[in-house]
Amino acid sequence: MPPRKPSAVGSHVPVAGGLVKALAYAREIGAQAVQIFVSNPRGWAPSAGDPAHDEAFREDCGASGIAVYVHAPYLVNFGSPTEMTQVKSVEAVRHCLTRATAVGARAVVVHAGSAVAGAHRDEALAQLRTLLLPLLESAEPDGPRLLVEPTAGGGQALAATVQQLEPWFAQLDHHPLLGVCLDTCHAFAAGHDVALPGGMKKTLDALVKSVGRGRLALVHANDSKDPLGSLRDRHASIGAGHIGKDAFAELFRHSATRGVPVVVETPGDASAHRHDIELLCALRDG
Repeated sequence: MPPRKPSAVGSHVPVAGGLVKALAYAREIGAQAVQIFVSNPRGWAPSAGDPAHDEAFREDCGASGIAVYVHAPYLVNFGSPTEMTQVKSVEAVRHCLTRATAVGARAVVVHAGSAVAGAHRDEALAQLRTLLLPLLESAEPDGPRLLVEPTAGGGQALAATVQQLEPWFAQLDHHPLLGVCLDTCHAFAAGHDVALPGGMKKTLDALVKSVGRGRLALVHANDSKDPLGSLRDRHASIGAGHIGKDAFAELFRHSATRGVPVVVETPGDASAHRHDIELLCALRDG
């Protein structure tokens, strides 16, 4: 059996002040992988970026071996019944894919979405095919992947549990550019008891059964401020919430996470993020 490739561990990093400051922050906290926003995460307005800064960031990350990921704006929802939201969701993700290429990112993370305002969930799920599949089919085959992130549940989530990823992928014909970003806090909030011994393995086994091997491409490692099945997306520092640090050690031992980067989206400043990264690295290597 080939040697196990260790997962790069890092963090979502702020981009206020530009990509140069984002890279400095990554180095300060010892990040081997980073996630960034390339536009306002709570708005629709795209950001053109600065080609010179994009190139410098891309080259510096490449030389340092830092894996880069882009997170799409939170407003994106391919299950929305509102035409404006549908159109802007497509535009936002297309923009993110373009900017991901410019900054050397491996993939774009997008939330799975939900049916809202009384819309029928099955109809909302079917919109993935009409809205998102053409975007995937027009993307460069060797370009950034699109990673769906299951949500914490609540309302009419299109994918909260890992089992719900199966029909999500089916709507998109299991497109080769499609992958998964698993958020541990979301999974716990949606009812996966990853805190229970063997619970993380059970959840990852179910994920692989739902979408196949090789689809898990990124993990958001976040502890949870709220108990199992809360449907609440409130992150806590690693080991400081209801999940506990043992679950993250179990995460690294699973074959599905071999070589898959892990980033934290935990509260706190640079020192807190450095602590979370160091703890995860110790659990990975222990």
